[in-house]
Amino acid sequence: MKNNHHGSPMQPAVCSLKPDFQSPAYSLQPDSQPVKRIGVVCSLVALLFTFFAFRLIDLQVAGHEKFLKLASKKHGFKQPILAQRGNIFDRHGEPLAVNVPVRTIYADGTRIKDSKALAHVAAPFLGISEKDLAAKLLTKRPYVIIRSGVSELDATSMVKAMEDAKLQGLYLQSGAERIYPNGKMLCHVLGFVDHTGHGIDGVERMLDKELSGHDGYRHIEHDRKGLEIVLYRGQEQPAENGANIQLTIDMGLQAILEKQLDTAMQTYKPVGATAILTDPVTGEILAMASRPNYDPNHYSEAMPEQMRNRAITDMYEPGSVFKIVVASGAINEGTVTAQTQIFCENGKFLYGGKTLKDHGGGYGDLSVGDVLVKSSNIGAAKIALKMGDTKYYEYVRRFGFGERTKIQLPGEIPGLVNPPSRWDKLTITRMAMGQSIAATPMQVIMAMGVIANGGKLMAPQLVRNHGEGSVMAEPKVVREVVSSKATEAINGPLSDVVSERGTAFQAKVNGYTVAGKTGTAQKISPRGGYLDNRYIVSFAGYLPAESPRLVGLVVVDDARVGGVGNYGGLIAAPVFSKIAEASVRYLDLPPSMQVAPTAHDQSSTTAMASSLKGSAKAVSCRM
Repeated sequence: MKNNHHGSPMQPAVCSLKPDFQSPAYSLQPDSQPVKRIGVVCSLVALLFTFFAFRLIDLQVAGHEKFLKLASKKHGFKQPILAQRGNIFDRHGEPLAVNVPVRTIYADGTRIKDSKALAHVAAPFLGISEKDLAAKLLTKRPYVIIRSGVSELDATSMVKAMEDAKLQGLYLQSGAERIYPNGKMLCHVLGFVDHTGHGIDGVERMLDKELSGHDGYRHIEHDRKGLEIVLYRGQEQPAENGANIQLTIDMGLQAILEKQLDTAMQTYKPVGATAILTDPVTGEILAMASRPNYDPNHYSEAMPEQMRNRAITDMYEPGSVFKIVVASGAINEGTVTAQTQIFCENGKFLYGGKTLKDHGGGYGDLSVGDVLVKSSNIGAAKIALKMGDTKYYEYVRRFGFGERTKIQLPGEIPGLVNPPSRWDKLTITRMAMGQSIAATPMQVIMAMGVIANGGKLMAPQLVRNHGEGSVMAEPKVVREVVSSKATEAINGPLSDVVSERGTAFQAKVNGYTVAGKTGTAQKISPRGGYLDNRYIVSFAGYLPAESPRLVGLVVVDDARVGGVGNYGGLIAAPVFSKIAEASVRYLDLPPSMQVAPTAHDQSSTTAMASSLKGSAKAVSCRM
């Protein structure tokens, strides 16, 4: 075989299997570039894995609360659990202010798709115009109260109408409406609550904190249809209901008192009237009312003058009722006794350049007791002069005048008592007969209670207890005013006031001894001085006189009377008599004596009226 290329013989090809370890391609040193790339990739994978792992943990653990809140905003809300307001009862457990179950309608704005359509369906059941309701339903908030106090019938009817129309967004919540079952009766004592459930006047306002309690709440979740998912119900804080309150009021006595006040308003057509009954030993308020009045169930319809609790917000010159202060104070000081003779100047007393007159033509010598019986202005003035300005003022204040009684009601005023530094020479003589001083009816009846209970000024008690298990309120003595001997000394004369000898025989109660004092004072003009023929008349008394169980006060403001004198003995005393007579029967008090009315009793009214009409008109404070 020839080599066709060079012409030399062809050599067979030899394949050497021996590696050439010297060749760069077969170097034993590793190539580092691929290894590095693999390491980088692995590191990145590990980092990503770690990142997602931590993110997952964050979402499941750390972000749990956050997403719950976000979910809650979208599907749930914090629903209030309304506390039940405490009820108010009288001393015997009769309900005075209670709660009636009603529904509160609220909107969940996140569920409302067509506010106009929803308003069209729901408005007829809610007492809201369709236009106003549609505006309220534009909210995006999950809980907006639309209407409170909706009856169960209207609420369920609304839900049925919404279901028929396949609408959602309005929901029901249980609630209560405040009801006063006795209507106008006791309105000034009870007061009322507004649409938010807060007390605005009376006991409802004064004890609002105790009555209100504390609202609770629960977290609510809704499904897509707006229905609560009970299994997903979250945290719940129960409501703490308000305390029940028991008053000292006796509704049997209250009904008696209010009936007679209504009769007086119809008979005498006054601007207003007030009456109060108390227990002289404990200071408890048993009944209290003012006219005009209002219905707390419809308080928005009341006028301002109807809402005034005149027993504590109005002050007036008390007139001759105030003579109990000077008489008992002077006896307590030893300045006089009940038998001390006072020369009453035969009806005209010139002092400080002014003439003070007595009614009925005047008197000569009168005992201190008869100064009360005859209601002598001159006699009272002379007793006060014997005491002196400082000592007399001290007793006026000790009886509680010029300071609030601190009854558990809002709006009480302290009255007006100027200190001796602001008196002129005549002030003490005018104050002794109930002028130049302003008092509230509550102050006057508590002062009469001092005489009835033996000399102690009691704090008026209106609240017996604050809920089940609470301690009954104890009688509170404000201060010792006069001795029991001083009160005994004028108890007899005050009993004689309620006889043919005195000025208040029409306050008599057959079978019982009544002690008391009349008051007649001209109304003060806003421009100064007094208004002609405009009077505030009153009678304050207690019975049985020998062991008092009841103290009563009647005040009639500006009576329009025809043919009957505008005097406390002829207007306020008969009203007191009717209240007292019915009250002792209601309480079943044993009679103190058996007395049949005489012909003289029946004929004395005309004689008394004639006598009083002839009194000196110059005296602005009579009887």
